[in-house]
Amino acid sequence: MATDLCTHPLVQHYLTILRDRRTGAAEFRRCCKGITEVIMVEAAKQLSLDFVEVETPLELTSGAQLSTGVVFVPILRAGLGMLDPAMGIIPGSSVGYIGLERDEATAVASCYYAKMPDLSTSSQVFVLDPMLATGGSAAQCVEQIKAHGAKHVTMVCIISAPEGIAAFEAAHPDVPIIAGKIDRALNDQKYILPGLGDFGDRLFNT
Repeated sequence: MATDLCTHPLVQHYLTILRDRRTGAAEFRRCCKGITEVIMVEAAKQLSLDFVEVETPLELTSGAQLSTGVVFVPILRAGLGMLDPAMGIIPGSSVGYIGLERDEATAVASCYYAKMPDLSTSSQVFVLDPMLATGGSAAQCVEQIKAHGAKHVTMVCIISAPEGIAAFEAAHPDVPIIAGKIDRALNDQKYILPGLGDFGDRLFNT
């Protein structure tokens, strides 16, 4: 089941700026950073903790630290915009990369690059892709991640479409989705409506 954070004031604020066609690349990147940080705070609820003792200036007390082995896997290229702010929320994590290119005629993605750390010992893998449209790229990415030994995977996106969520959940019912907003639908060209256009083009000013 997808988690929709659309009621969060910061998500609404940043998303409105991202949607605006007048927003330039520099402001787009700033808002991508802001909204990713908010979404990652929610996604971090998936993480496990190791309990420790810590000595304050006054006494010994119990505390907790994030378990090691967190891995981020951005789907190239748009997922790169989410990587730095996500690592800022969960420092010390590792990074893998998946390169998927969508055929504009068929909307089917093909993999052209994959580089992963050891996922068999990871405590949590977060897949980063700002737009979950058809769900095909995300499902293909998670399939490869599982083949590398990952056991705990979460999909993190900024905007998703109901069709993409349905397709992704059919392929990977065990993988939760954390989304900033679930939009209305896909158009005939498989773009999310109302969406914000091509995220990668707007992020990298191409």
